[in-house]
Amino acid sequence: MIATQVIKRAYLAAAVSLVFGSGAAQAQEVVLKLHHFLPAQHQNQQTVIEPWAETINRESGGRIKIEIYPSMQLGGKPPQLLDQVRDGLTDIAWGLPGYTAGRFPKISVFELPFMVSDAEATSQAVQAFYEAHARDEFADYKILWFHTHARGLIHTREATIDSADDVDGLKLRAPNRSIGSALESLGASPVFMPVPALPEALSKGVVDGAVIPWEIVPALKVQELAPNHATTPGDRGLYTAVFVFAMNKEKYESLPDDLKKVIDDNSGIEMSKFSGHRWDLAEEPGMKVAADRGNPIAEIPASEMEIIRERTSTVTKQWISEMGDEGQALYDAANALLEQYSN
Repeated sequence: MIATQVIKRAYLAAAVSLVFGSGAAQAQEVVLKLHHFLPAQHQNQQTVIEPWAETINRESGGRIKIEIYPSMQLGGKPPQLLDQVRDGLTDIAWGLPGYTAGRFPKISVFELPFMVSDAEATSQAVQAFYEAHARDEFADYKILWFHTHARGLIHTREATIDSADDVDGLKLRAPNRSIGSALESLGASPVFMPVPALPEALSKGVVDGAVIPWEIVPALKVQELAPNHATTPGDRGLYTAVFVFAMNKEKYESLPDDLKKVIDDNSGIEMSKFSGHRWDLAEEPGMKVAADRGNPIAEIPASEMEIIRERTSTVTKQWISEMGDEGQALYDAANALLEQYSN
């Protein structure tokens, strides 16, 4: 009798273990590694990435955990981030398509001269353009969302930029081929480098200045290294850079449908808008550190901006030509979306 009871208890324990073990497996936590190139103190991690990770965790009932690896902690260099996420070395990457010249030509339309209003509007335009015209360029990825920074401006070590001619002869850090070509059309020599390399390049005189937005100035101490700043008036700024949050496609496909939905519900154009808004908000404190230091902040006159527009228009014409039969239509579509979201 006792032996029979022991056997029954053993069977019951095994059954309970099987049921609860199966449930635990189904509710197993998914850990997603997110890799990016800027420090943990950067506003994009603190005001975009971390809140997004917390939302994903909460809406998944704690089943998805996002581990954030800033400053290239998983190895490699910033231009390799999209390869890393495609190849499964990380699950999610935040990077710049423009760091790999010529690889994503359609989306680079927003890196042409004067294709930015503010970050919130331009980010939404980029996302809408991707969904309508550029999915094929990113077929190897699960795209979460695109965004841009606010309009970039010119920061220099010594020269004050008041006119189109003042750029002539300067070595200026450029983030991508399009803005590099635009600087060349103004007589400058572009020096291509990811933004984390800029402080050393400025301090050693490798470059005379850089084009970056206000937002990144404090993190790189540009207000000390390049204390002359030139802003660009008008509805459109000189340039912007396109960023993307991309996920490994196989990792996304491996998730159960309810967890895919959590990812999908926190992706797309609403996240583009949110990211752009946060980058717009970060412009003011970036400018403040330069103003508080007493740095000269000049506004290039509108008449000179027209000269800059005319000289850099060759870059846009070249892009349209390189894109072939669809070049003009793609450029027109991007412009229309930028106008739509800017208004």
